[in-house]
Amino acid sequence: MSVFPGICWSHSSSLGVTEFTLRLPRSLGKLVFIELEKMKRPLLPLLPWFVEKVEVASLENDTFKFPIYHWIMDEEIHRFRECTGWCLSGILITKCVAFSEYVQKHWREDAFFGYQFLNGVNPMMIQRCSKLPSNFPVTENMLSPLLLKQKGNIFLCDYKTLDGVEANVIHDKQQYLVAPLVLLHQTPDDELKPIAIQLQQTPAKDNPIFLPSDSEYDWLLAKTFVRNAYFHEHELNSHLLRTHLLAEVFTMALLRNVPMVHPLYKLLIPHTRYTLQINLLAREKLISEDGFFSLYTSSGGAGMVNILQNSLSCLKYSSLCLPDDITERGVQSVPNYYYRDDGLRLWGIIHRFVNGVLSFYYKNDTEVEEDNELQNWIKDIYEEGFLSNQNYFHSLSELVKFTTMVMFTCSAQHAAVNGGQFDYGGWMPNAPTTLQLPPPTKKGTATEDTLLNTLPDINTTVHGIAVLYMLSQQEYDCNIYLSELEDMHVHVQQRNKDLPLPYLYLDPKHMENSVSL
Repeated sequence: MSVFPGICWSHSSSLGVTEFTLRLPRSLGKLVFIELEKMKRPLLPLLPWFVEKVEVASLENDTFKFPIYHWIMDEEIHRFRECTGWCLSGILITKCVAFSEYVQKHWREDAFFGYQFLNGVNPMMIQRCSKLPSNFPVTENMLSPLLLKQKGNIFLCDYKTLDGVEANVIHDKQQYLVAPLVLLHQTPDDELKPIAIQLQQTPAKDNPIFLPSDSEYDWLLAKTFVRNAYFHEHELNSHLLRTHLLAEVFTMALLRNVPMVHPLYKLLIPHTRYTLQINLLAREKLISEDGFFSLYTSSGGAGMVNILQNSLSCLKYSSLCLPDDITERGVQSVPNYYYRDDGLRLWGIIHRFVNGVLSFYYKNDTEVEEDNELQNWIKDIYEEGFLSNQNYFHSLSELVKFTTMVMFTCSAQHAAVNGGQFDYGGWMPNAPTTLQLPPPTKKGTATEDTLLNTLPDINTTVHGIAVLYMLSQQEYDCNIYLSELEDMHVHVQQRNKDLPLPYLYLDPKHMENSVSL
């Protein structure tokens, strides 16, 4: 058999890039997937191998990219799919951008750190800061005097729900969790950048305020502690409590109080599908005593409960209604806030649909007030879910708004906080599940070794990435397509063409109806 010129095959790992030239008898054509297998080495220890990506350059000048970001721990064959766009049941999947690869390149940058407060997996915390909190004593001496005097361009993220939480012990080693305050500035070129970080809630000499002008690793270490706090606030409050657990409350109240023939039941049942099942699995695998959070995060089991309790005590109905929430946080005019733009458009579509359906059945406010099944539903939600006695619908407009909130929470809101978990957390330093060293108590001491020793160990990292990958998978419990949703899908596709990092999570064609994963 004659030997033809071959292809160049390269893989990139944490140890560097390795290139191989393979000579093949014929062209490979279009590569769909590859197989990777660790070499069997008898009598030698089985060492883990972390593969970042594989790129194959063919004779036809095509480059096939395989984003891996995966630990290979055994000697089995592992298959990985090429990332170019493909079709599933007629749905065009947008060409894959290795988000994890983008994050790996940019996670140290202040602009990307700030961007994630707008369009990452937890885009609901940031609020406009008109007055600094009394426990965050940032002064003009620390920053440019012009920054603090700029009206409307300063923003705050406050992780007070994490304050006082006792950190976990993993593999007999104490872990650490902080409750930081973060000040951000909207720059003239419309980037959002951090300008001050305080890692604990109470000001003190051993709780310095870190600034971008500090040493490289002082500043990077402070941001890393914030990223760990961001992970916990997102997973336990924004994701678990405000979508999964609330969706369970809405579902149980519906099944217990509203008959199948009721218009509200017909309206909401598509948005409650699979929720009880996925929450049961979460209780067994993620938040149980031997689940992921108890074993591999710095909040641990007891800390997790404390965070949920603190978060529930701060929960407001208005914060679940996106138009109200955007106004209350003062972020109506922040540029490049795609979560807000897409979310408000979806809220409007859902609200018009709900209003059309319910207005057909309820001709006036009195009919709403006299519907006992409806009133029992809202009473159950407030008493068992919100732990409140406010439990009565007085008007059709109240019913329409609340039902819109339920549908938005179970579909769009869950999609916003769920879909990007592996995209942003697949590169572990951007979303560490735990930290192994205490927060710095003074400046000028952090080094690269300090940062590396602070990050979680390999075993914890493997479990964290595996869970984020699993949670980010799409179930395709897809929406029924109204013309407005189709128009929005086209709009999102057009906008994303010009973005270095597309915002995909609220595209109606890629968004589930219910909390199903």
